[in-house]
Amino acid sequence: MSDHPFGFSNRDDDESGKRRDEANGPGGSDPFGFGAGGTGGFDPSQLGQMLTQLGQMISGMSQGGGPGGAQSGPVNYDVAKRLARQQLGASVAPIAAKTSSAVADAAHLAELWLDGSTVLPAGANKTVAWTANDWIEETLPTWKRLCDPVAEQISGMWTAQLPEEAKQFAGPMVGMLGQMGGLAFGSQLGQALGQLAKEVLTSTDIGLPLGPAGTAALLPSAIASFSEGLEQPESEIMVFLAAREAAHQRLFAHVPWLRQQVLGAVEAYARGIKMDFSALEDAAQNIDPMMLSDPSKLEELLSQGTFEPQTTPEQKAALERLETLLALIEGWVDVVVADAVGERLPGATALSETLRRRRATGGPAEQTFATLVGLELRPRKVREASALWRRLTDDAGMERRDGVWAHPDLLPDSTDLDSPAGFIDSVIGGGTGAFDDPLAQLAETEARERDQAQQDEKKSDDTGDDPESDHS
Repeated sequence: MSDHPFGFSNRDDDESGKRRDEANGPGGSDPFGFGAGGTGGFDPSQLGQMLTQLGQMISGMSQGGGPGGAQSGPVNYDVAKRLARQQLGASVAPIAAKTSSAVADAAHLAELWLDGSTVLPAGANKTVAWTANDWIEETLPTWKRLCDPVAEQISGMWTAQLPEEAKQFAGPMVGMLGQMGGLAFGSQLGQALGQLAKEVLTSTDIGLPLGPAGTAALLPSAIASFSEGLEQPESEIMVFLAAREAAHQRLFAHVPWLRQQVLGAVEAYARGIKMDFSALEDAAQNIDPMMLSDPSKLEELLSQGTFEPQTTPEQKAALERLETLLALIEGWVDVVVADAVGERLPGATALSETLRRRRATGGPAEQTFATLVGLELRPRKVREASALWRRLTDDAGMERRDGVWAHPDLLPDSTDLDSPAGFIDSVIGGGTGAFDDPLAQLAETEARERDQAQQDEKKSDDTGDDPESDHS
């Protein structure tokens, strides 16, 4: 390892170093090359010019809001929200009353049909129609939870790798770079969310509970675009998507641990991010501080993959848990919705296959996660999970099928999806005793929630309020 651990050397045979030496005198021993009065080959008076160039590179991030907006965490979410909305343009029309009524009717019908295909009661306190702007606003709190661990991990690793003397010297610079990092991550998030907001169909379209708990949401504008070119009437597609949204809401509402398990798996993956600093050190030997004033050279360096995170065993384990859990959720929803709509919607099977292919081909959701969180949110075994839930429904019945959700330890794992016979036998035969208590616990939890809802409704009636119904 050289005396200049981050590669900011003042070698005499470096052509640009020669030019700087001619202007500023011989270099000193500063390992960063940031010596006073230009020692080390870098004149601090050029810092303003360097930052101006960097500012031009990210000028789009802060347009319309000063220097990028307030930032209290590792990501500048003010910038993210602003850029996401800018992508949508100023012509996002509000939801018409007729459209909101159609969404409410579709949700009401879907809930009635679902009552006969699952023991889990309705999970949404209200059903709403969202614009793309509404989706950005309402899902941003969950995106914060998902993105903060990534940004914090990467930011912390950079500072952790600095030598102690470097930390003292670069303290103010580190703070400034942290702000710039938050600005850059916020810009990346905003670009991704702006694209995603144009295409998502419901609040659970990508398999995660992104919206507020108890709120089912459909996006009529995106549904209208999705319906173009399909053979089914848009009204039927609306009911089908409302049934899928309602089924997700039932599962997340009445399986108390599920939301935390899904989001926690994403967080665990993010916290496992590691950087290969040996590759960074090798690359840094050739970094010239003056290249920071040349955006094209800086972009070329960053595009070499040197700064890409490395996959760890912990991440692989978290990813497998997440993929399996998402596949089980989507497979369960497929089976429950298929039983609910039955022959009521002749095109339901084709719609289900269309959605499955849309997900499997890597749409905007997968690209967003691959960019922001570092993983592809694409469960590989949805078909296997659907087949398992179907066989379990046929062989064990709806009650025992839904009772599997009573505790995470009762769920099938990845190997069960490949060979479901043993798991199904455990539910039907010798393992049935293990399901008795969880089923009773699930029923007890549902009873308490229903009693609480009835009490809340009675209190609202007594005070003269007009609360929104489950299917409004």
